[in-house]
Amino acid sequence: MPLSKEEKVEVINKFAQAKGDTGSPEVQVALLSEEIEKLAGHLKEHAKDVSAKRGLLTKIAKRRRLLRYLSTRNSERFNTILKTLGLKA
Repeated sequence: MPLSKEEKVEVINKFAQAKGDTGSPEVQVALLSEEIEKLAGHLKEHAKDVSAKRGLLTKIAKRRRLLRYLSTRNSERFNTILKTLGLKA
């Protein structure tokens, strides 16, 4: 379930490190988290949608890799993004 343009812009503005920042790990993790929430909601209604489930697992794995990268590079930013998004370490 792709995010609408307005949702994407809102998330980017909230988590951007500087103006025009769309590629920082924080922005990427936040966008993936929004997409994961949408897909999880979709799968609650359509439990047998195998392709959506595979996409969800792919997004979860990508978010995990980005969080691992951020934890090794800058633990302060890592902890901030976890608290903001309400994720577990």
